[in-house]
Amino acid sequence: MHRAVFLDRDGTLIAEKHYLHRVADVEILPGTGPALRALAEAGYLLFMVTNQSGIGRGYFTLADAEAVNAHLCAALARDGVRFERIYLAPEAPDQPSRGRKPSPQFLFDARDELQIELAESFMIGDKLIDLECGWNAGVKKSILLRSGYGAALTLAEADKLIRAMVFDDLTAATRWILTSSAAQ
Repeated sequence: MHRAVFLDRDGTLIAEKHYLHRVADVEILPGTGPALRALAEAGYLLFMVTNQSGIGRGYFTLADAEAVNAHLCAALARDGVRFERIYLAPEAPDQPSRGRKPSPQFLFDARDELQIELAESFMIGDKLIDLECGWNAGVKKSILLRSGYGAALTLAEADKLIRAMVFDDLTAATRWILTSSAAQ
């Protein structure tokens, strides 16, 4: 069984930009590449789990979202980072969806496809639905980043974050994961 880190895309790996769909608008958050590389070097498999409701709403196409993901992966590959899988839910919130977060389905798919031990894995994102996805899947810990929507969430929904770890950025979250894993 493998350990994994599941990561939201917008507001977690890249700057949050409303319905981002153009490669030219991708801005990787500082420290993302080195943080992900450190996780991979520690034996964690990396997965991207992203809701892209702009597709379901007709704002952009699946090809647009895939181009953004390919650009992000190519940029992170220069830091030695590779995602095992990218799970993308294209549906709008009011459309039926198998994997749209907070559904844990994509994490279950990773568990079944690549023998992931969810109880030893982490979910990282900047929204409550990211945390709920991890909780619904039974991950070891859901982690909220104050990047993207996370800063506002820590103020507006503090009572819902009691079960989560909260960090300013992916570098701090990675440091905590690696330290807590080493202590076991």
